[in-house]
Amino acid sequence: MEITFLGATGTVTGSKYLFDDDDTICLIDCGLFQGFKQLRLRNWQPLPIDPRRISSVVLTHAHIDHSGYLPLLVKNGFSGPIYCSQATRELCQILLPDSAHLQEEEARYANKRGFSKHKPALPLYTVEDANRALKNFHAINFDEPLRLSSATSAHLLPAGHILGASMIMIESGGKRILFSGDLGRPNDPIMRPPVAVERADVLVLESTYGNRRHRAASPEDELGSHLTRTLERGGVVVIPAFAVGRAQTLLHLMARLKGRGLVPNVPIYLNSPMAVDATRIYHTYRSEHRLSVEECTAACQIAEFVNSPEASKELNQKRGPMIIISASGMATGGRVLHHLKAFAPDPKNMILFSGFQAGGTRGAALVGGADSVKIHGQYVPVRAEVANLEGLSGHADYAEILDWLRAFRQAPGKICITHGEPAAADAMRLHIQENLGWRSRVPAYLEKMALK
Repeated sequence: MEITFLGATGTVTGSKYLFDDDDTICLIDCGLFQGFKQLRLRNWQPLPIDPRRISSVVLTHAHIDHSGYLPLLVKNGFSGPIYCSQATRELCQILLPDSAHLQEEEARYANKRGFSKHKPALPLYTVEDANRALKNFHAINFDEPLRLSSATSAHLLPAGHILGASMIMIESGGKRILFSGDLGRPNDPIMRPPVAVERADVLVLESTYGNRRHRAASPEDELGSHLTRTLERGGVVVIPAFAVGRAQTLLHLMARLKGRGLVPNVPIYLNSPMAVDATRIYHTYRSEHRLSVEECTAACQIAEFVNSPEASKELNQKRGPMIIISASGMATGGRVLHHLKAFAPDPKNMILFSGFQAGGTRGAALVGGADSVKIHGQYVPVRAEVANLEGLSGHADYAEILDWLRAFRQAPGKICITHGEPAAADAMRLHIQENLGWRSRVPAYLEKMALK
Protein backbone atom coordinates (compact mmCIF):
# COMPACT_ATOMS: atom_id res chain seq x y z
CA MET A 1 0.00 0.00 0.00
CA GLU A 2 1.50 3.36 -1.03
CA ILE A 3 0.78 6.97 -1.93
CA THR A 4 2.61 8.76 -4.76
CA PHE A 5 2.59 12.55 -4.57
CA LEU A 6 1.97 13.66 -8.16
CA GLY A 7 1.23 17.30 -7.27
CA ALA A 8 0.61 19.94 -4.58
CA THR A 9 4.17 19.50 -3.26
CA GLY A 10 6.15 22.72 -3.01
CA THR A 11 3.13 24.51 -4.50
CA VAL A 12 -0.57 25.11 -3.87
CA THR A 13 -1.62 23.76 -7.27
CA GLY A 14 -1.68 20.52 -9.26
CA SER A 15 -3.26 18.41 -6.49
CA LYS A 16 -2.93 14.71 -7.39
CA TYR A 17 -2.32 11.77 -5.04
CA LEU A 18 -2.06 8.23 -6.39
CA PHE A 19 -3.26 5.60 -3.91
CA ASP A 20 -2.26 2.00 -4.70
CA ASP A 21 -3.04 -0.96 -2.42
CA ASP A 22 -2.57 -3.77 -4.99
CA ASP A 23 -6.35 -4.17 -5.03
CA THR A 24 -7.08 -0.86 -6.72
CA ILE A 25 -5.25 2.21 -8.06
CA CYS A 26 -7.17 5.36 -7.21
CA LEU A 27 -6.30 8.99 -7.97
CA ILE A 28 -7.31 11.49 -5.29
CA ASP A 29 -7.85 14.82 -7.07
CA CYS A 30 -6.68 15.59 -10.58
CA GLY A 31 -5.70 19.25 -10.72
CA LEU A 32 -3.80 21.56 -13.03
CA PHE A 33 -0.51 23.15 -12.07
CA GLN A 34 -0.64 26.96 -12.13
CA GLY A 35 1.80 29.79 -11.50
CA PHE A 36 5.50 29.53 -12.35
CA LYS A 37 6.27 28.33 -15.87
CA GLN A 38 8.25 25.32 -14.64
CA LEU A 39 5.11 24.22 -12.79
CA ARG A 40 2.77 24.83 -15.74
CA LEU A 41 5.06 22.78 -17.97
CA ARG A 42 4.27 19.75 -15.80
CA ASN A 43 0.74 19.82 -17.24
CA TRP A 44 2.25 18.90 -20.61
CA GLN A 45 4.40 16.07 -19.25
CA PRO A 46 2.99 12.51 -19.14
CA LEU A 47 2.05 11.12 -15.74
CA PRO A 48 4.42 8.49 -14.32
CA ILE A 49 1.58 5.98 -14.68
CA ASP A 50 -0.45 5.01 -17.72
CA PRO A 51 -3.91 6.59 -17.14
CA ARG A 52 -5.48 3.34 -18.37
CA ARG A 53 -4.17 1.60 -15.21
CA ILE A 54 -6.02 3.97 -12.87
CA SER A 55 -9.26 2.38 -11.66
CA SER A 56 -11.05 5.49 -10.41
CA VAL A 57 -10.71 9.15 -9.41
CA VAL A 58 -12.19 10.71 -6.27
CA LEU A 59 -12.39 14.52 -6.17
CA THR A 60 -12.30 16.69 -3.06
CA HIS A 61 -13.85 19.70 -4.85
CA ALA A 62 -14.32 21.52 -8.14
CA HIS A 63 -11.57 24.15 -8.18
CA ILE A 64 -9.35 23.81 -11.25
CA ASP A 65 -6.19 23.14 -9.23
CA HIS A 66 -7.99 20.00 -8.00
CA SER A 67 -10.08 19.00 -11.05
CA GLY A 68 -8.65 20.74 -14.12
CA TYR A 69 -6.43 17.88 -15.37
CA LEU A 70 -9.38 15.48 -15.73
CA PRO A 71 -10.10 16.20 -19.42
CA LEU A 72 -6.47 15.40 -20.25
CA LEU A 73 -6.54 12.25 -18.09
CA VAL A 74 -9.56 10.98 -20.03
CA LYS A 75 -8.05 12.11 -23.34
CA ASN A 76 -4.95 10.03 -22.52
CA GLY A 77 -6.87 6.82 -21.83
CA PHE A 78 -8.53 6.90 -18.39
CA SER A 79 -12.03 5.41 -18.65
CA GLY A 80 -13.03 4.74 -15.04
CA PRO A 81 -15.54 6.53 -12.79
CA ILE A 82 -14.91 9.97 -11.29
CA TYR A 83 -16.57 10.19 -7.87
CA CYS A 84 -17.44 13.44 -6.08
CA SER A 85 -20.21 15.18 -4.16
CA GLN A 86 -23.42 16.32 -5.84
CA ALA A 87 -22.47 20.02 -5.82
CA THR A 88 -18.95 19.28 -7.06
CA ARG A 89 -20.36 17.51 -10.11
CA GLU A 90 -22.60 20.48 -10.92
CA LEU A 91 -19.76 22.95 -10.50
CA CYS A 92 -17.40 20.86 -12.63
CA GLN A 93 -20.02 20.94 -15.39
CA ILE A 94 -19.39 24.70 -15.39
CA LEU A 95 -15.68 24.90 -14.63
CA LEU A 96 -14.18 22.19 -16.85
CA PRO A 97 -15.69 23.34 -20.17
CA ASP A 98 -14.80 26.92 -19.21
CA SER A 99 -11.20 25.91 -18.47
CA ALA A 100 -11.03 24.25 -21.88
CA HIS A 101 -12.64 27.26 -23.58
CA LEU A 102 -10.08 29.60 -22.01
CA GLN A 103 -7.24 27.43 -23.27
CA GLU A 104 -8.71 27.31 -26.75
CA GLU A 105 -9.17 31.11 -26.73
CA GLU A 106 -5.63 31.75 -25.48
CA ALA A 107 -4.19 29.46 -28.16
CA ARG A 108 -6.30 31.19 -30.83
CA TYR A 109 -5.28 34.65 -29.55
CA ALA A 110 -1.61 33.64 -29.43
CA ASN A 111 -1.73 32.39 -33.01
CA LYS A 112 -3.54 35.55 -34.15
CA ARG A 113 -1.03 37.90 -32.48
CA GLY A 114 1.99 35.66 -33.00
CA PHE A 115 3.38 35.95 -29.46
CA SER A 116 3.68 32.20 -28.76
CA LYS A 117 6.96 30.35 -29.29
CA HIS A 118 4.94 27.36 -30.52
CA LYS A 119 3.78 27.25 -34.15
CA PRO A 120 0.90 26.78 -33.85
CA ALA A 121 0.01 27.29 -30.19
CA LEU A 122 -2.28 24.48 -29.02
CA PRO A 123 -4.64 24.17 -26.04
CA LEU A 124 -3.85 21.59 -23.38
CA TYR A 125 -7.30 20.16 -24.06
CA THR A 126 -10.51 21.17 -25.79
CA VAL A 127 -14.14 21.73 -24.79
CA GLU A 128 -14.91 18.39 -26.44
CA ASP A 129 -12.34 16.72 -24.16
CA ALA A 130 -13.94 18.37 -21.12
CA ASN A 131 -17.43 17.24 -22.06
CA ARG A 132 -16.14 13.70 -22.60
CA ALA A 133 -14.65 13.67 -19.10
CA LEU A 134 -17.91 14.89 -17.57
CA LYS A 135 -19.64 11.71 -18.78
CA ASN A 136 -17.51 9.74 -16.29
CA PHE A 137 -18.75 11.67 -13.22
CA HIS A 138 -20.72 9.86 -10.52
CA ALA A 139 -22.13 11.94 -7.67
CA ILE A 140 -22.39 10.52 -4.14
CA ASN A 141 -23.68 11.95 -0.88
CA PHE A 142 -21.55 12.88 2.10
CA ASP A 143 -20.91 9.85 4.36
CA GLU A 144 -22.29 7.48 1.69
CA PRO A 145 -20.11 4.34 1.55
CA LEU A 146 -18.23 4.08 -1.75
CA ARG A 147 -16.80 0.70 -2.71
CA LEU A 148 -13.59 1.23 -4.72
CA SER A 149 -12.73 -2.49 -4.76
CA SER A 150 -13.47 -5.63 -2.77
CA ALA A 151 -10.96 -4.54 -0.11
CA THR A 152 -11.08 -0.74 -0.31
CA SER A 153 -13.84 1.74 0.45
CA ALA A 154 -14.13 5.50 0.82
CA HIS A 155 -16.54 8.18 1.96
CA LEU A 156 -16.74 11.97 1.73
CA LEU A 157 -16.82 14.34 4.70
CA PRO A 158 -17.84 18.04 4.47
CA ALA A 159 -14.74 20.27 4.34
CA GLY A 160 -16.31 23.74 4.08
CA HIS A 161 -14.23 25.86 1.66
CA ILE A 162 -16.73 25.93 -1.27
CA LEU A 163 -19.96 24.15 -2.18
CA GLY A 164 -19.43 20.41 -2.33
CA ALA A 165 -15.91 20.52 -0.91
CA SER A 166 -14.99 17.23 0.76
CA MET A 167 -12.39 15.45 2.75
CA ILE A 168 -11.85 11.89 1.50
CA MET A 169 -11.48 9.03 3.96
CA ILE A 170 -10.16 5.80 2.42
CA GLU A 171 -10.29 2.54 4.37
CA SER A 172 -8.05 -0.29 3.22
CA GLY A 173 -6.23 -3.13 4.98
CA GLY A 174 -7.51 -1.97 8.35
CA LYS A 175 -6.09 1.54 7.84
CA ARG A 176 -7.88 4.87 7.53
CA ILE A 177 -6.21 7.37 5.18
CA LEU A 178 -7.65 10.91 5.22
CA PHE A 179 -7.05 13.46 2.46
CA SER A 180 -8.06 16.85 3.79
CA GLY A 181 -8.54 18.59 0.43
CA ASP A 182 -8.88 22.32 1.08
CA LEU A 183 -10.13 22.96 4.62
CA GLY A 184 -12.62 25.76 5.10
CA ARG A 185 -12.76 28.20 7.98
CA PRO A 186 -14.81 27.89 11.17
CA ASN A 187 -16.37 31.36 10.76
CA ASP A 188 -16.56 31.74 6.98
CA PRO A 189 -19.20 34.31 5.91
CA ILE A 190 -20.94 31.73 3.70
CA MET A 191 -19.69 28.17 4.14
CA ARG A 192 -20.20 25.93 7.16
CA PRO A 193 -17.04 24.75 8.97
CA PRO A 194 -15.27 21.47 8.16
CA VAL A 195 -16.54 18.55 10.23
CA ALA A 196 -14.40 17.24 13.06
CA VAL A 197 -12.54 13.96 12.54
CA GLU A 198 -11.54 11.79 15.48
CA ARG A 199 -9.22 9.21 13.91
CA ALA A 200 -7.02 8.55 10.90
CA ASP A 201 -3.90 6.43 10.58
CA VAL A 202 -2.53 8.60 7.79
CA LEU A 203 -3.38 12.27 7.17
CA VAL A 204 -2.54 14.22 4.01
CA LEU A 205 -3.06 17.83 5.11
CA GLU A 206 -3.19 21.10 3.17
CA SER A 207 -1.04 24.06 4.27
CA THR A 208 -1.95 27.01 2.01
CA TYR A 209 -1.86 29.38 5.00
CA GLY A 210 0.57 27.31 7.06
CA ASN A 211 2.70 30.34 7.86
CA ARG A 212 -0.01 32.99 8.24
CA ARG A 213 -3.00 34.07 10.29
CA HIS A 214 -6.00 35.74 8.75
CA ARG A 215 -6.59 39.30 9.85
CA ALA A 216 -8.96 39.76 12.76
CA ALA A 217 -10.57 42.78 11.03
CA SER A 218 -14.02 42.32 9.53
CA PRO A 219 -13.65 41.42 5.84
CA GLU A 220 -16.94 43.22 5.20
CA ASP A 221 -15.65 46.48 6.68
CA GLU A 222 -12.28 46.09 4.95
CA LEU A 223 -14.00 45.55 1.60
CA GLY A 224 -16.22 48.56 2.22
CA SER A 225 -13.21 50.77 2.97
CA HIS A 226 -11.45 49.82 -0.27
CA LEU A 227 -14.58 50.26 -2.38
CA THR A 228 -15.58 53.61 -0.88
CA ARG A 229 -12.09 55.08 -1.21
CA THR A 230 -11.85 54.20 -4.90
CA LEU A 231 -15.43 54.95 -5.93
CA GLU A 232 -15.41 58.37 -4.28
CA ARG A 233 -12.47 59.41 -6.47
CA GLY A 234 -14.39 58.23 -9.55
CA GLY A 235 -12.33 55.09 -10.03
CA VAL A 236 -13.04 51.60 -11.30
CA VAL A 237 -12.58 48.66 -8.91
CA VAL A 238 -11.49 45.53 -10.80
CA ILE A 239 -11.75 42.40 -8.65
CA PRO A 240 -10.17 39.20 -10.00
CA ALA A 241 -12.14 36.51 -8.18
CA PHE A 242 -12.52 32.75 -8.29
CA ALA A 243 -15.83 32.04 -9.99
CA VAL A 244 -16.82 29.49 -7.35
CA GLY A 245 -16.69 30.58 -3.73
CA ARG A 246 -15.01 33.97 -3.78
CA ALA A 247 -17.35 35.66 -6.28
CA GLN A 248 -20.39 34.63 -4.23
CA THR A 249 -18.83 35.86 -0.97
CA LEU A 250 -18.06 39.23 -2.57
CA LEU A 251 -21.61 39.59 -3.89
CA HIS A 252 -23.03 38.72 -0.47
CA LEU A 253 -20.82 41.25 1.32
CA MET A 254 -21.56 43.97 -1.25
CA ALA A 255 -25.29 43.38 -0.79
CA ARG A 256 -24.82 43.79 2.96
CA LEU A 257 -22.73 46.95 2.52
CA LYS A 258 -25.29 48.49 0.18
CA GLY A 259 -28.07 47.54 2.60
CA ARG A 260 -26.20 49.37 5.36
CA GLY A 261 -25.62 52.40 3.13
CA LEU A 262 -21.85 52.07 3.48
CA VAL A 263 -20.87 52.09 -0.21
CA PRO A 264 -21.98 54.44 -3.00
CA ASN A 265 -24.77 53.22 -5.26
CA VAL A 266 -22.72 52.48 -8.39
CA PRO A 267 -23.02 49.77 -11.09
CA ILE A 268 -21.65 46.33 -10.14
CA TYR A 269 -20.87 43.91 -12.96
CA LEU A 270 -20.29 40.18 -12.57
CA ASN A 271 -18.35 39.45 -15.76
CA SER A 272 -17.96 35.69 -15.67
CA PRO A 273 -20.59 33.37 -17.13
CA MET A 274 -19.44 30.50 -14.94
CA ALA A 275 -19.63 32.69 -11.81
CA VAL A 276 -23.18 33.61 -12.80
CA ASP A 277 -24.14 29.94 -13.11
CA ALA A 278 -22.31 29.01 -9.90
CA THR A 279 -24.12 31.76 -7.99
CA ARG A 280 -27.46 30.23 -8.98
CA ILE A 281 -26.29 26.82 -7.73
CA TYR A 282 -26.00 28.29 -4.22
CA HIS A 283 -29.81 28.39 -4.15
CA THR A 284 -29.91 24.63 -4.80
CA TYR A 285 -27.49 23.64 -2.02
CA ARG A 286 -28.60 25.89 0.82
CA SER A 287 -28.01 23.13 3.39
CA GLU A 288 -24.25 23.36 2.73
CA HIS A 289 -23.92 27.08 3.49
CA ARG A 290 -25.13 29.69 5.96
CA LEU A 291 -27.10 32.01 3.65
CA SER A 292 -30.87 32.30 3.86
CA VAL A 293 -33.12 32.37 0.80
CA GLU A 294 -33.31 36.15 1.11
CA GLU A 295 -29.53 36.52 1.32
CA CYS A 296 -29.04 34.26 -1.70
CA THR A 297 -31.55 36.34 -3.64
CA ALA A 298 -29.87 39.60 -2.62
CA ALA A 299 -26.47 38.31 -3.70
CA CYS A 300 -27.87 37.29 -7.10
CA GLN A 301 -29.59 40.65 -7.64
CA ILE A 302 -26.83 43.02 -6.51
CA ALA A 303 -24.89 42.82 -9.79
CA GLU A 304 -25.60 43.00 -13.50
CA PHE A 305 -24.61 39.69 -15.07
CA VAL A 306 -22.39 40.02 -18.14
CA ASN A 307 -22.50 36.98 -20.42
CA SER A 308 -21.47 37.88 -23.95
CA PRO A 309 -17.91 38.74 -25.09
CA GLU A 310 -19.32 41.90 -26.71
CA ALA A 311 -20.79 43.13 -23.42
CA SER A 312 -17.48 42.32 -21.71
CA LYS A 313 -15.58 44.46 -24.22
CA GLU A 314 -18.04 47.33 -23.71
CA LEU A 315 -17.11 47.45 -20.01
CA ASN A 316 -13.57 48.46 -20.97
CA GLN A 317 -14.94 51.56 -22.68
CA LYS A 318 -16.87 52.69 -19.60
CA ARG A 319 -15.52 54.99 -16.92
CA GLY A 320 -15.95 54.93 -13.18
CA PRO A 321 -17.20 54.84 -10.65
CA MET A 322 -18.09 51.15 -11.04
CA ILE A 323 -17.13 47.68 -9.80
CA ILE A 324 -16.19 44.74 -12.04
CA ILE A 325 -15.88 41.22 -10.61
CA SER A 326 -14.31 38.82 -13.10
CA ALA A 327 -12.46 35.49 -13.10
CA SER A 328 -9.74 34.35 -12.62
CA GLY A 329 -8.82 34.84 -8.98
CA MET A 330 -5.05 35.01 -9.57
CA ALA A 331 -5.32 36.82 -12.93
CA THR A 332 -3.98 33.80 -14.82
CA GLY A 333 -6.46 34.04 -17.70
CA GLY A 334 -9.96 34.94 -18.82
CA ARG A 335 -11.82 38.21 -19.28
CA VAL A 336 -10.21 39.88 -16.28
CA LEU A 337 -6.95 40.21 -18.26
CA HIS A 338 -8.66 42.57 -20.70
CA HIS A 339 -9.96 44.61 -17.76
CA LEU A 340 -6.46 44.83 -16.31
CA LYS A 341 -5.14 46.09 -19.64
CA ALA A 342 -7.87 48.75 -19.70
CA PHE A 343 -7.84 49.93 -16.09
CA ALA A 344 -4.47 49.11 -14.45
CA PRO A 345 -2.67 52.12 -16.01
CA ASP A 346 -4.97 54.70 -14.33
CA PRO A 347 -4.08 55.72 -10.73
CA LYS A 348 -7.75 56.50 -9.94
CA ASN A 349 -8.58 52.81 -10.22
CA MET A 350 -8.01 49.84 -7.91
CA ILE A 351 -7.08 46.22 -8.58
CA LEU A 352 -8.53 44.39 -5.58
CA PHE A 353 -7.56 40.75 -5.07
CA SER A 354 -9.51 38.57 -2.69
CA GLY A 355 -7.33 35.71 -1.51
CA PHE A 356 -4.13 33.74 -1.81
CA GLN A 357 -1.93 34.49 -4.84
CA ALA A 358 0.28 31.57 -5.87
CA GLY A 359 3.89 32.31 -6.76
CA GLY A 360 4.46 32.97 -10.44
CA THR A 361 0.95 34.28 -11.12
CA ARG A 362 0.13 37.82 -12.24
CA GLY A 363 -1.80 38.19 -9.00
CA ALA A 364 1.32 37.50 -6.93
CA ALA A 365 3.32 39.96 -9.04
CA LEU A 366 0.71 42.70 -8.65
CA VAL A 367 0.27 42.20 -4.90
CA GLY A 368 4.08 42.18 -4.64
CA GLY A 369 4.24 45.70 -6.10
CA ALA A 370 5.10 45.08 -9.77
CA ASP A 371 5.02 48.30 -11.80
CA SER A 372 4.02 46.35 -14.93
CA VAL A 373 2.68 42.91 -15.85
CA LYS A 374 2.88 40.95 -19.08
CA ILE A 375 -0.52 40.28 -20.66
CA HIS A 376 -0.96 38.76 -24.13
CA GLY A 377 2.69 39.27 -24.96
CA GLN A 378 2.84 42.96 -23.95
CA TYR A 379 3.79 44.74 -20.74
CA VAL A 380 0.96 46.76 -19.18
CA PRO A 381 1.93 49.57 -16.78
CA VAL A 382 0.37 49.33 -13.31
CA ARG A 383 -0.45 52.72 -11.81
CA ALA A 384 -3.74 51.72 -10.17
CA GLU A 385 -3.83 51.05 -6.43
CA VAL A 386 -3.43 47.33 -5.67
CA ALA A 387 -4.80 45.66 -2.53
CA ASN A 388 -5.55 42.14 -1.33
CA LEU A 389 -8.40 41.01 0.92
CA GLU A 390 -6.74 37.96 2.45
CA GLY A 391 -9.43 37.87 5.11
CA LEU A 392 -11.83 36.56 2.47
CA SER A 393 -9.82 33.40 1.89
CA GLY A 394 -11.76 30.15 1.91
CA HIS A 395 -8.75 28.34 3.42
CA ALA A 396 -8.24 27.81 7.15
CA ASP A 397 -5.11 29.51 8.47
CA TYR A 398 -2.56 27.60 10.57
CA ALA A 399 -4.28 28.36 13.89
CA GLU A 400 -7.64 27.22 12.53
CA ILE A 401 -6.05 24.03 11.19
CA LEU A 402 -4.50 23.37 14.60
CA ASP A 403 -7.93 23.77 16.22
CA TRP A 404 -9.38 21.30 13.72
CA LEU A 405 -6.56 18.81 14.45
CA ARG A 406 -7.29 18.95 18.19
CA ALA A 407 -10.48 16.95 17.58
CA PHE A 408 -8.32 13.87 16.82
CA ARG A 409 -8.27 11.51 19.78
CA GLN A 410 -4.66 10.58 19.02
CA ALA A 411 -2.01 11.61 16.53
CA PRO A 412 -2.19 9.99 13.08
CA GLY A 413 0.70 7.61 12.53
CA LYS A 414 1.80 9.57 9.46
CA ILE A 415 1.06 13.22 8.63
CA CYS A 416 2.08 14.59 5.22
CA ILE A 417 1.95 18.34 4.70
CA THR A 418 1.01 19.27 1.12
CA HIS A 419 -0.72 21.99 -0.91
CA GLY A 420 1.48 24.80 0.34
CA GLU A 421 4.45 26.74 -0.92
CA PRO A 422 7.71 25.63 0.74
CA ALA A 423 7.75 28.22 3.55
CA ALA A 424 4.08 27.61 4.38
CA ALA A 425 4.34 23.80 4.35
CA ASP A 426 7.39 23.75 6.60
CA ALA A 427 5.85 26.31 8.95
CA MET A 428 2.75 24.10 9.26
CA ARG A 429 4.99 21.16 10.12
CA LEU A 430 6.62 23.19 12.89
CA HIS A 431 3.29 24.47 14.22
CA ILE A 432 2.01 20.89 14.54
CA GLN A 433 5.21 19.78 16.27
CA GLU A 434 5.37 22.70 18.69
CA ASN A 435 1.66 22.92 19.55
CA LEU A 436 0.55 19.28 19.42
CA GLY A 437 3.81 17.37 19.78
CA TRP A 438 3.03 15.39 16.62
CA ARG A 439 5.57 14.52 13.97
CA SER A 440 4.82 15.36 10.35
CA ARG A 441 6.76 15.75 7.13
CA VAL A 442 6.66 17.55 3.79
CA PRO A 443 6.85 15.04 0.89
CA ALA A 444 8.68 15.77 -2.35
CA TYR A 445 7.26 15.85 -5.86
CA LEU A 446 6.77 12.31 -7.25
CA GLU A 447 7.80 10.77 -3.91
CA LYS A 448 6.34 7.34 -3.09
CA MET A 449 5.41 6.70 0.52
CA ALA A 450 4.79 3.16 1.76
CA LEU A 451 1.94 2.66 4.24
CA LYS A 452 3.03 -0.31 6.33
